[in-house]
Amino acid sequence: MTRRKLLSLAPVIGAAPVYEWGVEPNWLEQTFQRIRLPHRNLSNGVRILQLSDFHASRVVPFSLIEKAVDYGLAAKPDLICLTGDFVTDAQEFDQAEYTRILRRLSSAAPTFACLGNHDGGAWAARWHGFGDTSVVCGLLDAAGVTLLDNRSEVVRVRGQAVRLVGVADLWSHEVDGDSAFRDVQHGETTVLLAHNPDSKDVLADQPWDLMLSGHTHGGQVIVPLVGTRFVPVRDKRFIAGLKPWNGRQVYVSRGVGNVGGVRVNCRPEVTILDLSA
Repeated sequence: MTRRKLLSLAPVIGAAPVYEWGVEPNWLEQTFQRIRLPHRNLSNGVRILQLSDFHASRVVPFSLIEKAVDYGLAAKPDLICLTGDFVTDAQEFDQAEYTRILRRLSSAAPTFACLGNHDGGAWAARWHGFGDTSVVCGLLDAAGVTLLDNRSEVVRVRGQAVRLVGVADLWSHEVDGDSAFRDVQHGETTVLLAHNPDSKDVLADQPWDLMLSGHTHGGQVIVPLVGTRFVPVRDKRFIAGLKPWNGRQVYVSRGVGNVGGVRVNCRPEVTILDLSA
């Protein structure tokens, strides 16, 4: 989903440019979704705030990211999961201000993250991004956010253990399922953070119950009578929302930010997931 492709849609969707460029990209929607994991010990329930694809950039201001944080924290989550693409490219940004905003999350609840394809590395370096992930990793560390990069941690919520697993970027060919799931025990409630929903196919043999992803922006531009034009995934069934897959579940967030500054029929999303047995 490159800027060039998005900008090429302008003649098609140009009937209301003020709305498409100035209103909808900033019109956050708070989505509530109940998810049942019937064979797991979640009798007390767990509320997860998922935020994805902040894409801090010239077209996504910190004010929008902080507004998403406000919406999310108002729901009083037990856990917070950030599913990648914190930046768009290697342009300079106010790290102190970004750290302040993200620290609001980690100060409110245990906050975990995985990285996306824009956050540095092999793919990002080819598309005007950071050559490695050190800048974004430093940002997360300063903000008190726990990065799960091909590894896992257990967190206790309301007396219940939840295993959080995070994998690296699929497009940079850095997903290492064996390392990520090395410590996962049989029967644990396991939530997987994987930026790209196509990661499910690479991790099909690993023991996870629910995968949280972003990357697609929900399609970002959905043209009336035409549909979603550009979605950067192989499996087009997993563009947005909750979907079953091989006895498990995948939730794909539409994300907070965008690439190119435009959204059409695809509002940015703050996701509240209520897990129960």
